[in-house]
Amino acid sequence: MLVGLGVAMLLAGCHRQGVVNPVPPPSDPKLPQETKAEKAQGAADVHTRLAQHYIDIGNLQGALEKIKIAVTDDPTYVPAQTVMAYIYERIDDMPNAEIHYRRAVELKPNQGDVNNNLGQFLCRTGKVQESLSYFSRAVADPFYQTPDVALVNQGVCQLKLNDRAGAEVSLRQAIQRNPNNANALLQLTDVLYLNNDLFHASAFMQRFDSVGQPSADSLKLGYDIESRLGNTEAAQNYSKRLISQFPDSEQAQALNQTTRP
Repeated sequence: MLVGLGVAMLLAGCHRQGVVNPVPPPSDPKLPQETKAEKAQGAADVHTRLAQHYIDIGNLQGALEKIKIAVTDDPTYVPAQTVMAYIYERIDDMPNAEIHYRRAVELKPNQGDVNNNLGQFLCRTGKVQESLSYFSRAVADPFYQTPDVALVNQGVCQLKLNDRAGAEVSLRQAIQRNPNNANALLQLTDVLYLNNDLFHASAFMQRFDSVGQPSADSLKLGYDIESRLGNTEAAQNYSKRLISQFPDSEQAQALNQTTRP
């Protein structure tokens, strides 16, 4: 706008002096013009970013208002569809959340992140078997930057179907893609423990300890593994960490009950 105003003033001044202005007006067809679609996407992007800001500060109502504007600006803008789905899920409007997660996949059927998002949503809401196909599509995207995340999600959902063998394969593949994926290491440790493969469970727990943040669950799992292996010193170490770092947790209280003389 400032450039256009400057040109307009220049034109007016030249006209008063009787001089022909050689500068082409902004509407010259030789200059690149922003298309209607580009304008719509630009507006949608602005409102999507505003919605994300409101999410960050905890204002979901404001976020929903802005994202509705974004989707109106450009219904084909995938980030807007994804953010709208996320907001609806946060406010427990699952039917609308599913609509927009699916819409994002319809718009970008081969895009890894949108397939992973829909897969996660379906797994969380009980459509576990259906979710697996979307994780596979996510991993198949050669441009998806975090296929290990989709593989972990796939493994977790396979566990919900009691498919431990499939879960182990998925989680090992995730670790091959990203050896420092702490969630993959912890989930695989749990699967190995459930399969009574205690030696390897202990090894992967040690790998998790080197890259991940401990939780009450992870420390309790470490304690259980080492206890069953008969590694008293290692088990006591996990016990002390659990009780000192998470004294009010159910895991710590349960451990206190079992170890109390």
